[in-house]
Amino acid sequence: MPSTGKSAGIGRRIVVHDYAGHTFQVQLSRWLAATGDTVLHLYSRDVETPRGRLEATPDDPRGFDVAGVSIGRPLTKYALVRRWLQEMDYGRRLARRVLAYRPDIVLSANAPPAVQARLHREMAAVGVPLVCWVQDLYAIGARELLKDKPLPLRWAALRFLEYVEFAPMRRAAALVVITEDFLPILAAKGVRHPRATAIENWAPKAEMPAQPKDNPWSRRHGLADRFVFLCSGTLGMKHNPVHLANLARAFRDDPQVRVVVVSQGLGRCWLETIKATEGLDNLLLFDYQPFETLPEVLAAADVTVLLLEPFAGVLSVPSKVYSYACAERPVLAAVPPDNLARRLVEREEIGLCVDPTDEAGFVATARRLRADVALRATQAARQAAYTARAFDIDRIGVRFRAVLEIALGSDGNT
Repeated sequence: MPSTGKSAGIGRRIVVHDYAGHTFQVQLSRWLAATGDTVLHLYSRDVETPRGRLEATPDDPRGFDVAGVSIGRPLTKYALVRRWLQEMDYGRRLARRVLAYRPDIVLSANAPPAVQARLHREMAAVGVPLVCWVQDLYAIGARELLKDKPLPLRWAALRFLEYVEFAPMRRAAALVVITEDFLPILAAKGVRHPRATAIENWAPKAEMPAQPKDNPWSRRHGLADRFVFLCSGTLGMKHNPVHLANLARAFRDDPQVRVVVVSQGLGRCWLETIKATEGLDNLLLFDYQPFETLPEVLAAADVTVLLLEPFAGVLSVPSKVYSYACAERPVLAAVPPDNLARRLVEREEIGLCVDPTDEAGFVATARRLRADVALRATQAARQAAYTARAFDIDRIGVRFRAVLEIALGSDGNT
């Protein structure tokens, strides 16, 4: 249960929409409800992604409720036209659900451009302020997805996507961005919002406490007495699974080492093929695990693995770095130098980093972490200190509440 003693709520009806259903957004919703607001937390039932605690429980605050929105079939990621149509359908259903709740304000995160645009249009029509919580910059990242398309089609698609994505940000009542790195990029696209606030992501430490390596999940899968490199979370276009295959290849003659991947989708499918083709028995592949078991899953690791491709640059901050820190397991990262996640790992000294194109350096760094027990222990201790300082939901919640109060005081237009 969130603390209720450090902030008085604004006493409004709030919708928090998190398309992905992640852990920390729903923690914020519970905190807002526990400190005086009435909150409906909405998410997509159809997205294939790790999820947070998305069921209401008897211990939840009285003003909290949570519900999924569904189009009745899995959402497509890589068939672009079908994906767009599905997201438009989801946006219509989401807007209907939000309007039926009659909120005073809406905070929406992780929403694809078609979804956010529809939500903004419907809220503007009834005078409800929308705060855009910007986790990714889709239009800029889409360049990679469209790079093989003919130039005229690519140009037209990107211009259209930019308009759909950035127009709601310009007109929103306020913006929350997860890193100040986003602000100059948005400014270059004409988004110079006077009410933009940078609030870094986090993880719900109380719900994801560090666990011993020898735990029910690790014992069940034969990992309690093995050295484990673990990657948990999304493996999509921005994450190169070759690094994970290379780890398995490098340690295939070490009977004590396992490379564990907890994921689904594109990268996971590729690893399944490589595992079968090359006989990489030390590469263990699991589907996403229930949130309740996630602390045990992460505790099975000796080293956690963080991946992000060069083209992502500052455009995406892998939220798994915050979950890894809760587990107090050092991070092996192949991430661009200008990314916030890499700066975090290096600043807090909670892991070791290489550039994402440095495959040999990645394996060499893995070997260093495998061999150096003292280094791993030091990095784990620094993670504990970092999460205790940075993941205080009372401090974070007060910042979000200030954003909502400012947005409620505006007319919803910049």
